[in-house]
Amino acid sequence: MKKNITHIKNKLEAIELELKQLGRWSSEKLREEQYENMGAFGSHTMTYEQWIQFILIPNVQEIIQTKGEFPAGSETGVYAVRYFDGDSDASLLITLLTEFDDFFTD
Repeated sequence: MKKNITHIKNKLEAIELELKQLGRWSSEKLREEQYENMGAFGSHTMTYEQWIQFILIPNVQEIIQTKGEFPAGSETGVYAVRYFDGDSDASLLITLLTEFDDFFTD
């Protein structure tokens, strides 16, 4: 399945903007050890918001820039539903991440 790069870029930009509007975009870089043994979605060493900012967005941008292969699937939205359970401020972010997943669903 061929991915629409423009739609993926736009969705990443919307996710970044929403993180910033929520005040959950970090101006500080992660420590090197936070990249080691981070677990699924960074859950062992960072917040989910940090994982989106420092892992997901840069990795997808690199795939786009290098014309690399996208993964066969994505479950960022599913994880977001669990992670942000009870956080009504995050409802748009959950929606954006779920829509991002749709790019990787046949």
